[in-house]
Amino acid sequence: MKLITNIARILVGLLFIFSGFIKANDAVGFAYKLVEYFEVFGTHFFVPIALPLAMFICIFEIILGFTLLLGARLKLTLWLSLLMIVFFTFLTFYSAYYQKVLSCGCFGDAIPLTPWQSFYKDLILLILIVLLFIGKQHIQPLVGSRFENALLVIVLIASTAFPIYTYNYLPVIDFRPYAIGKNIPEQTKGIPDELKYFYKLKDKKTGEEKEFDKWPDGWDITYVYVDSRTEVTKKGVEPKIKDFSISNLDGTDYTQDIIENPEYNFLLICYDLDKTDADAFGKINDFEALCKQDSVTFIALTSSTKEMIEKFKSEVKTSINFYNTDGTVLKTMIRSNPGLMMLKGGTVINMWHYNSFPSFNDIKEQYLKK
Repeated sequence: MKLITNIARILVGLLFIFSGFIKANDAVGFAYKLVEYFEVFGTHFFVPIALPLAMFICIFEIILGFTLLLGARLKLTLWLSLLMIVFFTFLTFYSAYYQKVLSCGCFGDAIPLTPWQSFYKDLILLILIVLLFIGKQHIQPLVGSRFENALLVIVLIASTAFPIYTYNYLPVIDFRPYAIGKNIPEQTKGIPDELKYFYKLKDKKTGEEKEFDKWPDGWDITYVYVDSRTEVTKKGVEPKIKDFSISNLDGTDYTQDIIENPEYNFLLICYDLDKTDADAFGKINDFEALCKQDSVTFIALTSSTKEMIEKFKSEVKTSINFYNTDGTVLKTMIRSNPGLMMLKGGTVINMWHYNSFPSFNDIKEQYLKK
Protein backbone atom coordinates (compact mmCIF):
# COMPACT_ATOMS: atom_id res chain seq x y z
CA MET A 1 0.00 0.00 0.00
CA LYS A 2 2.89 2.34 0.70
CA LEU A 3 4.19 2.00 -2.87
CA ILE A 4 0.72 2.53 -4.38
CA THR A 5 0.12 5.57 -2.18
CA ASN A 6 3.39 7.23 -3.13
CA ILE A 7 2.93 6.50 -6.83
CA ALA A 8 -0.54 8.07 -6.61
CA ARG A 9 0.88 11.07 -4.73
CA ILE A 10 3.53 11.68 -7.39
CA LEU A 11 1.06 11.25 -10.28
CA VAL A 12 -1.53 13.58 -8.80
CA GLY A 13 1.07 16.13 -7.73
CA LEU A 14 2.75 16.25 -11.13
CA LEU A 15 -0.58 16.41 -12.96
CA PHE A 16 -1.75 19.32 -10.80
CA ILE A 17 1.50 21.20 -11.47
CA PHE A 18 1.36 20.49 -15.21
CA SER A 19 -2.30 21.48 -15.46
CA GLY A 20 -1.74 24.67 -13.47
CA PHE A 21 1.36 25.62 -15.46
CA ILE A 22 -0.34 25.10 -18.83
CA LYS A 23 -3.29 27.26 -17.80
CA ALA A 24 -1.03 29.90 -16.22
CA ASN A 25 0.87 30.07 -19.49
CA ASP A 26 -2.36 31.32 -21.11
CA ALA A 27 -4.45 32.75 -18.28
CA VAL A 28 -6.45 34.90 -20.71
CA GLY A 29 -7.44 31.84 -22.75
CA PHE A 30 -8.44 30.00 -19.57
CA ALA A 31 -10.52 33.02 -18.53
CA TYR A 32 -12.37 32.82 -21.86
CA LYS A 33 -13.15 29.18 -21.07
CA LEU A 34 -14.46 30.09 -17.60
CA VAL A 35 -16.78 32.63 -19.21
CA GLU A 36 -18.24 29.77 -21.30
CA TYR A 37 -18.99 27.85 -18.10
CA PHE A 38 -20.51 30.93 -16.44
CA GLU A 39 -22.84 31.38 -19.43
CA VAL A 40 -23.84 27.69 -19.39
CA PHE A 41 -24.73 27.76 -15.69
CA GLY A 42 -26.32 31.21 -15.81
CA THR A 43 -23.75 32.70 -13.41
CA HIS A 44 -23.04 35.77 -15.53
CA PHE A 45 -22.21 37.81 -12.44
CA PHE A 46 -18.87 35.95 -12.32
CA VAL A 47 -17.84 37.16 -15.79
CA PRO A 48 -16.11 40.37 -14.55
CA ILE A 49 -13.83 38.31 -12.28
CA ALA A 50 -13.09 35.57 -14.84
CA LEU A 51 -9.45 36.60 -15.29
CA PRO A 52 -8.46 36.88 -11.59
CA LEU A 53 -10.38 33.67 -10.91
CA ALA A 54 -8.52 31.94 -13.76
CA MET A 55 -5.20 33.08 -12.28
CA PHE A 56 -6.23 31.93 -8.79
CA ILE A 57 -7.14 28.44 -10.06
CA CYS A 58 -3.76 28.15 -11.84
CA ILE A 59 -1.87 29.19 -8.71
CA PHE A 60 -4.03 26.94 -6.52
CA GLU A 61 -3.35 23.87 -8.68
CA ILE A 62 0.40 24.46 -8.79
CA ILE A 63 0.68 24.94 -5.02
CA LEU A 64 -1.48 21.86 -4.33
CA GLY A 65 0.75 19.84 -6.64
CA PHE A 66 3.89 20.93 -4.81
CA THR A 67 2.43 20.33 -1.35
CA LEU A 68 1.47 16.80 -2.44
CA LEU A 69 4.96 16.11 -3.75
CA LEU A 70 6.53 17.51 -0.56
CA GLY A 71 4.05 15.73 1.71
CA ALA A 72 3.39 19.12 3.30
CA ARG A 73 0.28 20.11 5.27
CA LEU A 74 -1.15 16.74 4.36
CA LYS A 75 -4.65 16.92 5.87
CA LEU A 76 -5.44 20.32 4.35
CA THR A 77 -3.86 19.37 1.00
CA LEU A 78 -5.84 16.13 0.67
CA TRP A 79 -9.17 17.75 1.54
CA LEU A 80 -8.62 20.67 -0.82
CA SER A 81 -7.59 18.24 -3.58
CA LEU A 82 -10.68 16.13 -3.01
CA LEU A 83 -13.07 19.09 -2.97
CA MET A 84 -11.52 20.51 -6.14
CA ILE A 85 -11.61 17.25 -8.08
CA VAL A 86 -15.18 16.44 -6.98
CA PHE A 87 -16.27 19.85 -8.26
CA PHE A 88 -14.47 19.47 -11.60
CA THR A 89 -15.69 15.88 -12.03
CA PHE A 90 -19.27 17.10 -11.72
CA LEU A 91 -18.53 20.00 -14.07
CA THR A 92 -16.95 17.85 -16.78
CA PHE A 93 -19.68 15.21 -16.50
CA TYR A 94 -22.37 17.86 -16.90
CA SER A 95 -20.56 19.35 -19.91
CA ALA A 96 -20.07 15.94 -21.52
CA TYR A 97 -23.58 14.61 -20.86
CA TYR A 98 -25.39 17.74 -21.98
CA GLN A 99 -22.79 18.79 -24.60
CA LYS A 100 -22.56 22.28 -23.12
CA VAL A 101 -18.84 23.10 -23.28
CA LEU A 102 -17.06 21.09 -25.96
CA SER A 103 -13.54 21.59 -24.56
CA CYS A 104 -12.87 21.85 -20.84
CA GLY A 105 -9.63 23.85 -21.11
CA CYS A 106 -7.98 21.56 -18.53
CA PHE A 107 -4.69 21.63 -20.42
CA GLY A 108 -5.39 24.70 -22.57
CA ASP A 109 -4.49 24.38 -26.25
CA ALA A 110 -1.56 22.09 -25.41
CA ILE A 111 -3.69 18.93 -25.05
CA PRO A 112 -7.27 19.49 -26.25
CA LEU A 113 -9.65 17.03 -24.60
CA THR A 114 -13.19 16.10 -25.55
CA PRO A 115 -15.81 16.49 -22.80
CA TRP A 116 -15.85 12.77 -22.06
CA GLN A 117 -12.05 12.55 -22.04
CA SER A 118 -12.03 15.39 -19.49
CA PHE A 119 -14.56 13.56 -17.34
CA TYR A 120 -12.62 10.27 -17.41
CA LYS A 121 -9.43 12.15 -16.56
CA ASP A 122 -11.11 13.70 -13.53
CA LEU A 123 -12.60 10.34 -12.54
CA ILE A 124 -9.14 8.75 -12.53
CA LEU A 125 -7.81 11.65 -10.46
CA LEU A 126 -10.69 11.19 -8.01
CA ILE A 127 -9.80 7.51 -7.58
CA LEU A 128 -6.13 8.38 -7.03
CA ILE A 129 -7.00 11.00 -4.40
CA VAL A 130 -9.25 8.50 -2.58
CA LEU A 131 -6.24 6.14 -2.54
CA LEU A 132 -4.22 8.94 -0.95
CA PHE A 133 -6.80 9.24 1.82
CA ILE A 134 -6.71 5.50 2.40
CA GLY A 135 -2.90 5.39 2.56
CA LYS A 136 -2.21 8.81 4.05
CA GLN A 137 -0.24 7.29 6.93
CA HIS A 138 2.40 6.31 4.36
CA ILE A 139 2.93 9.91 3.20
CA GLN A 140 5.78 11.56 5.07
CA PRO A 141 7.19 15.10 4.63
CA LEU A 142 10.24 15.08 2.36
CA VAL A 143 11.99 18.04 4.03
CA GLY A 144 12.04 19.86 7.36
CA SER A 145 9.40 22.45 8.17
CA ARG A 146 11.71 25.47 7.76
CA PHE A 147 12.94 24.41 4.31
CA GLU A 148 9.38 23.37 3.39
CA ASN A 149 8.03 26.83 4.24
CA ALA A 150 10.79 28.50 2.22
CA LEU A 151 10.03 26.29 -0.80
CA LEU A 152 6.31 26.99 -0.61
CA VAL A 153 6.91 30.75 -0.44
CA ILE A 154 9.11 30.52 -3.56
CA VAL A 155 6.47 28.42 -5.34
CA LEU A 156 3.74 30.88 -4.35
CA ILE A 157 5.72 33.86 -5.67
CA ALA A 158 6.70 32.09 -8.91
CA SER A 159 3.23 30.67 -9.59
CA THR A 160 1.69 34.10 -9.00
CA ALA A 161 4.23 36.01 -11.11
CA PHE A 162 4.00 33.64 -14.09
CA PRO A 163 0.31 34.17 -15.08
CA ILE A 164 0.67 37.91 -14.43
CA TYR A 165 3.64 37.98 -16.82
CA THR A 166 1.88 35.98 -19.56
CA TYR A 167 -1.19 38.20 -19.21
CA ASN A 168 0.93 41.29 -19.83
CA TYR A 169 3.35 39.85 -22.44
CA LEU A 170 1.58 36.90 -24.19
CA PRO A 171 2.04 33.17 -23.50
CA VAL A 172 5.64 31.97 -23.18
CA ILE A 173 4.79 28.75 -25.04
CA ASP A 174 2.20 29.19 -27.79
CA PHE A 175 0.15 26.08 -28.63
CA ARG A 176 -2.41 27.88 -30.80
CA PRO A 177 -2.65 27.45 -34.61
CA TYR A 178 -1.73 31.15 -34.98
CA ALA A 179 1.62 30.76 -33.21
CA ILE A 180 4.79 32.28 -34.63
CA GLY A 181 5.95 30.16 -37.57
CA LYS A 182 2.49 28.80 -38.39
CA ASN A 183 1.03 29.35 -41.85
CA ILE A 184 -2.60 30.40 -41.52
CA PRO A 185 -3.81 29.15 -44.97
CA GLU A 186 -2.27 25.73 -44.26
CA GLN A 187 -3.93 25.59 -40.83
CA THR A 188 -7.33 26.09 -42.46
CA LYS A 189 -6.92 22.90 -44.48
CA GLY A 190 -7.85 19.50 -43.12
CA ILE A 191 -7.95 15.96 -44.45
CA PRO A 192 -11.46 14.79 -45.41
CA ASP A 193 -12.86 11.47 -44.22
CA GLU A 194 -12.35 8.52 -46.54
CA LEU A 195 -15.82 7.28 -47.41
CA LYS A 196 -17.33 4.15 -48.88
CA TYR A 197 -20.77 4.26 -50.48
CA PHE A 198 -23.34 1.46 -50.41
CA TYR A 199 -26.47 1.22 -52.53
CA LYS A 200 -29.57 -0.81 -51.74
CA LEU A 201 -31.31 -2.04 -54.91
CA LYS A 202 -34.40 -4.19 -55.40
CA ASP A 203 -34.57 -6.87 -58.07
CA LYS A 204 -37.45 -6.03 -60.41
CA LYS A 205 -38.36 -9.68 -60.93
CA THR A 206 -37.97 -11.25 -57.51
CA GLY A 207 -38.43 -8.18 -55.29
CA GLU A 208 -35.28 -9.18 -53.36
CA GLU A 209 -33.26 -6.28 -51.97
CA LYS A 210 -29.46 -6.36 -52.20
CA GLU A 211 -26.73 -3.99 -51.10
CA PHE A 212 -23.85 -3.12 -53.44
CA ASP A 213 -20.67 -1.13 -52.88
CA LYS A 214 -20.73 0.04 -56.51
CA TRP A 215 -23.36 0.38 -59.17
CA PRO A 216 -23.72 -2.92 -61.08
CA ASP A 217 -23.64 -2.73 -64.88
CA GLY A 218 -27.06 -2.14 -66.33
CA TRP A 219 -28.54 -1.79 -62.84
CA ASP A 220 -31.44 0.31 -64.06
CA ILE A 221 -32.64 -2.58 -66.23
CA THR A 222 -32.49 -5.24 -63.51
CA TYR A 223 -32.94 -3.25 -60.30
CA VAL A 224 -34.84 -0.38 -58.75
CA TYR A 225 -33.02 2.03 -56.46
CA VAL A 226 -34.19 1.78 -52.83
CA ASP A 227 -31.70 3.55 -50.56
CA SER A 228 -28.04 4.37 -49.97
CA ARG A 229 -25.70 4.83 -47.04
CA THR A 230 -22.19 6.11 -46.41
CA GLU A 231 -19.56 4.49 -44.22
CA VAL A 232 -16.43 6.25 -42.93
CA THR A 233 -13.53 3.92 -43.65
CA LYS A 234 -10.84 6.28 -42.40
CA LYS A 235 -11.39 9.29 -40.20
CA GLY A 236 -9.96 12.50 -41.58
CA VAL A 237 -8.31 15.39 -39.78
CA GLU A 238 -10.25 18.54 -39.03
CA PRO A 239 -8.59 21.87 -39.88
CA LYS A 240 -6.98 23.55 -36.89
CA ILE A 241 -8.39 26.91 -37.97
CA LYS A 242 -12.10 27.11 -38.73
CA ASP A 243 -14.45 29.96 -39.63
CA PHE A 244 -11.59 32.30 -40.51
CA SER A 245 -12.62 35.13 -42.80
CA ILE A 246 -11.88 38.81 -43.31
CA SER A 247 -14.36 41.20 -44.89
CA ASN A 248 -14.54 44.94 -45.30
CA LEU A 249 -17.26 46.94 -43.56
CA ASP A 250 -19.57 46.43 -46.55
CA GLY A 251 -19.26 42.64 -46.29
CA THR A 252 -16.94 42.04 -49.26
CA ASP A 253 -14.57 39.13 -48.59
CA TYR A 254 -10.87 40.00 -48.50
CA THR A 255 -9.54 36.89 -46.75
CA GLN A 256 -7.23 35.64 -49.49
CA ASP A 257 -6.04 39.12 -50.49
CA ILE A 258 -4.88 39.86 -46.95
CA ILE A 259 -3.73 36.48 -45.64
CA GLU A 260 -1.85 35.46 -48.79
CA ASN A 261 -0.08 38.81 -49.16
CA PRO A 262 3.47 37.80 -50.23
CA GLU A 263 5.00 40.90 -48.59
CA TYR A 264 5.46 41.70 -44.92
CA ASN A 265 2.22 43.09 -43.52
CA PHE A 266 0.67 43.86 -40.15
CA LEU A 267 -2.66 42.92 -38.59
CA LEU A 268 -3.79 44.87 -35.56
CA ILE A 269 -6.17 42.65 -33.59
CA CYS A 270 -8.92 44.46 -31.66
CA TYR A 271 -11.51 41.78 -31.03
CA ASP A 272 -13.92 44.12 -29.20
CA LEU A 273 -13.40 47.88 -29.44
CA ASP A 274 -15.35 48.44 -26.21
CA LYS A 275 -12.60 46.51 -24.43
CA THR A 276 -9.62 47.71 -26.49
CA ASP A 277 -6.91 49.67 -24.67
CA ALA A 278 -7.28 53.07 -26.34
CA ASP A 279 -4.10 54.44 -24.71
CA ALA A 280 -2.03 52.15 -26.91
CA PHE A 281 -3.10 54.01 -30.05
CA GLY A 282 -0.66 56.87 -29.62
CA LYS A 283 2.18 54.50 -30.45
CA ILE A 284 0.07 52.47 -32.89
CA ASN A 285 -0.86 55.53 -34.98
CA ASP A 286 2.81 56.52 -35.29
CA PHE A 287 3.70 52.95 -36.29
CA GLU A 288 0.94 52.84 -38.92
CA ALA A 289 1.99 56.19 -40.38
CA LEU A 290 5.57 54.94 -40.84
CA CYS A 291 4.25 51.74 -42.43
CA LYS A 292 2.28 53.84 -44.90
CA GLN A 293 5.40 55.84 -45.77
CA ASP A 294 7.23 52.60 -46.62
CA SER A 295 4.22 51.09 -48.45
CA VAL A 296 3.85 48.34 -45.82
CA THR A 297 0.26 47.10 -45.39
CA PHE A 298 -1.20 47.77 -41.95
CA ILE A 299 -4.85 47.02 -41.19
CA ALA A 300 -6.98 46.33 -38.14
CA LEU A 301 -9.35 43.40 -37.55
CA THR A 302 -12.33 43.63 -35.21
CA SER A 303 -15.71 42.04 -34.60
CA SER A 304 -17.27 45.41 -33.71
CA THR A 305 -19.94 47.07 -35.82
CA LYS A 306 -19.35 49.79 -38.40
CA GLU A 307 -20.85 52.39 -36.08
CA MET A 308 -18.60 51.35 -33.19
CA ILE A 309 -15.56 51.42 -35.48
CA GLU A 310 -16.26 54.97 -36.66
CA LYS A 311 -16.83 56.14 -33.08
CA PHE A 312 -13.62 54.46 -31.89
CA LYS A 313 -11.55 55.84 -34.78
CA SER A 314 -12.72 59.31 -33.90
CA GLU A 315 -11.88 58.86 -30.22
CA VAL A 316 -8.33 57.59 -30.80
CA LYS A 317 -7.76 59.82 -33.85
CA THR A 318 -6.69 57.01 -36.17
CA SER A 319 -6.98 56.53 -39.93
CA ILE A 320 -6.27 52.78 -39.85
CA ASN A 321 -8.47 50.71 -42.17
CA PHE A 322 -10.67 48.32 -40.17
CA TYR A 323 -11.98 44.96 -41.38
CA ASN A 324 -14.38 42.51 -39.76
CA THR A 325 -13.52 39.05 -38.43
CA ASP A 326 -15.32 36.78 -35.98
CA GLY A 327 -14.63 37.80 -32.36
CA THR A 328 -13.83 34.27 -31.16
CA VAL A 329 -11.30 33.87 -33.96
CA LEU A 330 -9.65 37.18 -33.03
CA LYS A 331 -9.44 36.22 -29.33
CA THR A 332 -7.74 33.01 -30.41
CA MET A 333 -5.28 34.74 -32.74
CA ILE A 334 -3.59 36.78 -30.01
CA ARG A 335 -4.18 37.22 -26.27
CA SER A 336 -4.01 41.00 -26.39
CA ASN A 337 -6.53 43.70 -27.19
CA PRO A 338 -5.04 45.35 -29.17
CA GLY A 339 -2.36 42.96 -30.31
CA LEU A 340 -0.07 43.16 -33.33
CA MET A 341 0.71 40.31 -35.74
CA MET A 342 3.30 40.42 -38.51
CA LEU A 343 2.66 38.13 -41.48
CA LYS A 344 4.31 37.28 -44.76
CA GLY A 345 2.64 34.98 -47.27
CA GLY A 346 0.18 33.96 -44.55
CA THR A 347 2.94 32.85 -42.16
CA VAL A 348 3.02 34.45 -38.72
CA ILE A 349 6.47 36.07 -38.48
CA ASN A 350 6.04 37.67 -35.06
CA MET A 351 3.45 39.03 -32.65
CA TRP A 352 3.38 41.54 -29.83
CA HIS A 353 1.21 42.42 -26.84
CA TYR A 354 0.28 46.10 -26.67
CA ASN A 355 2.61 46.39 -23.65
CA SER A 356 5.57 45.46 -25.85
CA PHE A 357 4.82 46.99 -29.26
CA PRO A 358 8.06 47.34 -31.26
CA SER A 359 9.34 50.51 -32.84
CA PHE A 360 9.09 50.71 -36.62
CA ASN A 361 12.83 51.33 -36.89
CA ASP A 362 13.53 48.04 -35.11
CA ILE A 363 11.13 46.23 -37.45
CA LYS A 364 12.68 47.87 -40.47
CA GLU A 365 16.19 46.97 -39.35
CA GLN A 366 15.30 43.34 -38.63
CA TYR A 367 12.85 42.50 -41.41
CA LEU A 368 12.41 45.19 -44.02
CA LYS A 369 15.94 45.70 -45.28
CA LYS A 370 15.98 45.98 -49.04
